[in-house]
Amino acid sequence: MSLTPKRYITELGRTLRERIPAKSPLRGLLALSPLVVFLALYLISSLIVKDFYKVPVASAFLLASIYAILISRGGKLERKVAVFSRGAGDKNVLLMIWIFVLAGAFASTAKAIGSIEATVNLTLMILPGKLILAGLFLAACFISMAIGTSVGTIVALVPIAAGIAGQTGISLPMITAIIVGGAFFGDNLSFISDTTIAATRTQGCSMADKFKANIWLAGPAALIVAAIYVFLGLHLDIVPAAEPLQWIKIAPYLAVIILALCGVNVLTVLTIGLGLNAVLGFSLGEIGWTGFLQSVGEGIAGMGDLIIVTMLAGGMLEIIRFNGGIDWIIRVLTRRIRGKRGAELSIAALVALANLCTANNTIAIITTGSIAKDITGQFGLDPRKTASILDTFSCIIQGIIPYGAQMLMASGLAGISAVSIIGYLYYPLALLGIALLSILLRFPRRYA
Repeated sequence: MSLTPKRYITELGRTLRERIPAKSPLRGLLALSPLVVFLALYLISSLIVKDFYKVPVASAFLLASIYAILISRGGKLERKVAVFSRGAGDKNVLLMIWIFVLAGAFASTAKAIGSIEATVNLTLMILPGKLILAGLFLAACFISMAIGTSVGTIVALVPIAAGIAGQTGISLPMITAIIVGGAFFGDNLSFISDTTIAATRTQGCSMADKFKANIWLAGPAALIVAAIYVFLGLHLDIVPAAEPLQWIKIAPYLAVIILALCGVNVLTVLTIGLGLNAVLGFSLGEIGWTGFLQSVGEGIAGMGDLIIVTMLAGGMLEIIRFNGGIDWIIRVLTRRIRGKRGAELSIAALVALANLCTANNTIAIITTGSIAKDITGQFGLDPRKTASILDTFSCIIQGIIPYGAQMLMASGLAGISAVSIIGYLYYPLALLGIALLSILLRFPRRYA
């Protein structure tokens, strides 16, 4: 009897699971193979057509998810799908979807009433043309540091940056990457960031101590990148718009930023911003009730791909965890540690690979935190440096993977491919270089 492709993959998966011991490297590689399938499908297809814009990320995730379900352990198909659905419907995934929906509605209605255009004109008036790139980066750094969330920073600033790109001719992927890089600077350092909380709690150190260790990595990286943006902006000669500003239309974005700086939950911030857009639109005659509803619907629809990708990624990564992929990574990386440098590098690799498999830097830190603490105690590492490594390397990976929530949000708000942004992400690469040097050269000395 001939086998269909679906039946062939299912039988192959069953054979491999039955014949390969639970702790065999092949079993671990099999558990991780859906992620490899996704990357191969997306990258190879994009290279074949020579255009990363033409290959939808959702399509690659769908095929990789089908493959993950077929090869997964768990018996009947219904049980495998249940595991996948558990990951797709995880509370963190659903929270991100709520943020996507409200962010799309807010951005669309803000554009409809003219808030984006007014905010862009104000930004062009305040920032000198040659310093606009560095200015946007430092603004993103400051806001993300204050509000402790990279997603909130991206929601607030990417529409403004996209509007500036449209008026000035600056590359849209580059200006979006500037905001994303600055957003991760604050997310890595802020005292109210969930990654900071997770890293310090798992290692038993204070947030202040972790900040002092972390600033030696993030600070130099940010200064290097700011200098790059100053250099890149020297050729810009941007003339502010001549038309008078309508200050009242800036209120929704000011409210979003101020409320976020005050520590208000991002869902509440976006809901208040959406309400302000409605009030201003109605009172100024810019939009009616039907037009408002249409804008809300268009904003939500524009986030459709992000929502689908988020759910598919959550389900596929839950399959990987269920089949032991993350546990296998932890065992492999902690098997042959030699010396303090090796111990710190293994912690960095551990959290980086966990983040690659979970697409969530907080979850990656929580997943690997106890193992990192054991390594810290065994090799006499400084818990403050370990917390810094966990936070730094998880943020580096989260900042460059095209299926992470931040990259999906930024690409969705800017209307471009997430992969197109990666080539302009200077900050995560600068942070990676500084972080690796700090491990290899053992600095700062007080934490070595």
